[in-house]
Amino acid sequence: MMLCASLCPLGVYAQEVAWHIMSIEDMFALADRNSKSLRPYATGICEAREGVRIAGNARLPEIEAALSFSYLGDALLIDRNFSNGTNVPMPHLGNNFSVEASQVVYAGGSITNSIAIARLQEKMARLGLDAGRDKVGFLLIGYYLDLFKQQNMLQVYEKNIEQTKQVIEELRAKECEGIVLKNDMEVVDVTMDTPSLEDTMPDNERLMRALKKQMQAEHVILPYTVICKMADVLRETNFSVRCVIGRTGSQGNVFVYDIFPKDAEVVIGGLAIDIGTTTVSALLIDMISGDILGKASSGNGQIRYGADVINRIIESAKPGGRRRLQKAIIDETINPLIQQMCRAAKFPNKQIYRMCVAGNTTMNHLFAGVNADPVRMEPYIPTFYKTNSLYASDLGLTVNPDAHIIIAPNIGSYVGGDITAGTLVSMLWNKPEFSLFIDLGTNGELVFGNSDFMMSCACSAGPAFEGGDISCGMRATDGAIEACTIDKETMEPSFTVVGDPGQKPIGLCGSGIIDVISELFSAGIINPKGKFVREGERIHRDKYGMGSYVLAFQKDAGAEKDVEITEVDIDNFIRAKGAIFSAIRTMLNSLEFDVSMIEEVYVAGGIGSGINMKNAVNIGMFPDIPLEKFHYIGNSSLSGAYTMLLSKEAERKTYQVASNMTYLELSTVPTYMDEFVAACFIPHTDTSMFPSVSQQ
Repeated sequence: MMLCASLCPLGVYAQEVAWHIMSIEDMFALADRNSKSLRPYATGICEAREGVRIAGNARLPEIEAALSFSYLGDALLIDRNFSNGTNVPMPHLGNNFSVEASQVVYAGGSITNSIAIARLQEKMARLGLDAGRDKVGFLLIGYYLDLFKQQNMLQVYEKNIEQTKQVIEELRAKECEGIVLKNDMEVVDVTMDTPSLEDTMPDNERLMRALKKQMQAEHVILPYTVICKMADVLRETNFSVRCVIGRTGSQGNVFVYDIFPKDAEVVIGGLAIDIGTTTVSALLIDMISGDILGKASSGNGQIRYGADVINRIIESAKPGGRRRLQKAIIDETINPLIQQMCRAAKFPNKQIYRMCVAGNTTMNHLFAGVNADPVRMEPYIPTFYKTNSLYASDLGLTVNPDAHIIIAPNIGSYVGGDITAGTLVSMLWNKPEFSLFIDLGTNGELVFGNSDFMMSCACSAGPAFEGGDISCGMRATDGAIEACTIDKETMEPSFTVVGDPGQKPIGLCGSGIIDVISELFSAGIINPKGKFVREGERIHRDKYGMGSYVLAFQKDAGAEKDVEITEVDIDNFIRAKGAIFSAIRTMLNSLEFDVSMIEEVYVAGGIGSGINMKNAVNIGMFPDIPLEKFHYIGNSSLSGAYTMLLSKEAERKTYQVASNMTYLELSTVPTYMDEFVAACFIPHTDTSMFPSVSQQ
């Protein structure tokens, strides 16, 4: 297993990234050389080794040598009254030399025991080092896998963004079937009379009067940031300036976002952002031309507080939690993405004057720093469905502080702005035929309706569609099996792998899982419950009798084990697809509709690009209707945010769509659990709903 890691200073986003390939073994060796936590263990071993040496020295003889030297002068004898002194001659020199040797003959075993204790201490020190290495290795493996996962996610979302760009181009080509991609922002040149002793009008009033006259506006609003730089800019070019303006409210109001010298090159920048529970994707846009200037994506920094919205809401309710969650999404996620895109495009971030954000209801609340706790508690009432009062300075976003933030409106507690944005670009609101919009992810969200009515709902599908809860599951990156067929007679698989030709398989992505389960069922290898009923070389069973199907043996795989799908994996995926189909059925039943009345199906989300719709129907994930009715529309949330950003008409239409949409809370429908249980089979307990499957 190898990992390509980018090497760049913290907080620096370079256009050219240096890559260093490092194996797990290389990483462990690097830790051994540099880990501060392992150094005390190495010192302990040295001390213990010295203790063994000292203890062994007790068996050696002890030798002592002594040498002394003395000198004495002549003595003087005197009387008691200190008279009559007489000299007495004495020896002057003396010396002494001695050598002494001793050897322990018997010590009652104390020396042997001391040596044994010292050796045990050395052994314990070495075991401590091994334990320390294991601990460091465990942490490194976790970090290594996290990096590997993020690298895979990055590749997936780069592909999603490319697909989104395609959808955007289609939207622009079609002019959104009546919605013109034109916003109310523009750059205008303004020339004013220079002040004099006879004309002492203040700068702000001079500019406002000029703009009122030129733009035929009733009111002109100058924010604090413009007032601060106005005096210098006006005098730099002798009162001929270039202003970035936008119409606010009625056409009679003008808001001045920025002011520049008249000869300055000014581009009005905008940001479209999809805030997913797991991943955040962003586009940097030229608001005049609609061109995409930059793109970026990253993991949502909030994920360390919980993989799902409920855990994040709970975390946000703790002391300081709301600020922590907001900091994670803004300071750790969105602001770095802005910096990255602006650096790559050489675009000044202070010239981003408008943002559009699309996310689920919880993500919108945490982004805005608003209490989200009521969302998870009955009767599930959010703080807001829609708001248009947020500015960049309110949230600490590193764009123009007066940039207006548009949030795609929420519909219910678990159906948010990402779905209203997706519904906008699906155009089902503008079509007479009955259409179904499905956004696949950890939460499955659905919208059904036409130009007369729309109903929405949400279900918890879990992470299986994105490879989670699957033993060999992964995202659709290099090494992922994305399509598969299985020979009914030999049970041998044929599959395609994401990546360059010759790429070895290392796992299964969502589309591959759908294909494998469908093929296993069609070949009679598994029964409707997902249990293995045939035996063969590729069917393995563990000690408990649980079966698995091997797609690629270890010798043919790019992983360190077989690439396989187990009965547990199949069971997890059956529940995920069951959640989607039961939600479709429950919503249609509440309207007294039948699946045969669905005329178009629009599928969005990261799983959709490679879905074999026939196989999805075959396992009971989608209703059994003609395949030509299914359409994939990519990251519809980001596409919708882009459309709302560029078009005031689209923004108004999105609010209208949200207002006209009915939200169905599935947990309040008594029959939903019955529908879910019935759907947890392949394709369904009622096989009459899948005539094309029974005919195979």
